[in-house]
Amino acid sequence: MEHFAPVSVLALRPALPRPQAVRKGAGIRPLIDGRDVLAETHPDGDSSCYQEKWLGPPETWPLSAAPEPRRVELSNNDCDTGCCGGVFVTIRRRDDRVEWTDWENTNDIRVPMPSEVRFDAAQYDAELARAVADHGWEEPVDTAARLLAHRIAATDWYERWDCRPFAHGISVQERGEPARVVMSFLTGRSDEGGAYRWHVMPVTEREPVDEQVRRFVERITATDPRESAEGH
Repeated sequence: MEHFAPVSVLALRPALPRPQAVRKGAGIRPLIDGRDVLAETHPDGDSSCYQEKWLGPPETWPLSAAPEPRRVELSNNDCDTGCCGGVFVTIRRRDDRVEWTDWENTNDIRVPMPSEVRFDAAQYDAELARAVADHGWEEPVDTAARLLAHRIAATDWYERWDCRPFAHGISVQERGEPARVVMSFLTGRSDEGGAYRWHVMPVTEREPVDEQVRRFVERITATDPRESAEGH
């Protein structure tokens, strides 16, 4: 008789970065049956599922599941995982289940890792959508990054100026005072590498974030980024 692993429940929780962290974007931490698996497998690490990775369509979300298996970085040491290690898992959708298999801890191979975890696909998809729609945890700078990403995506800015997002695109650069959002991009033809440039948006708590984003978008969409953006 064939036996199957029990079906687990996924929950996602936002986590603001430590004050001394290099990356300032909030992370999304996965809980499996109520257990914070990253706290168990990589207690000193940071979630790699940063807010900016959840701002696009569902198929681009870091934990999205498709029939084709995908190796996903779950945590890091506030550094490149190729340098300092982290936790990885392979995610795959199989019929009405989502599977997390082939767990790997390149930070410390001595730490026991979970075996195969299986989720109900409907519950899994609903939890990803719920987490993306939950903005109650956001600080003004997180809200600004989210609104800016959505509003730029709704324009033809990248196409008009022959630009493309670089690295994480739009993300939180600084928290507190001053709080800033950075919009990183490349200008010019991709086959020539392009020039790295960025716009920085200051964020204040003294006026509505929506109004700050509106003014910022109006300004950058009306100017040539090769002349108005910072770069090198």
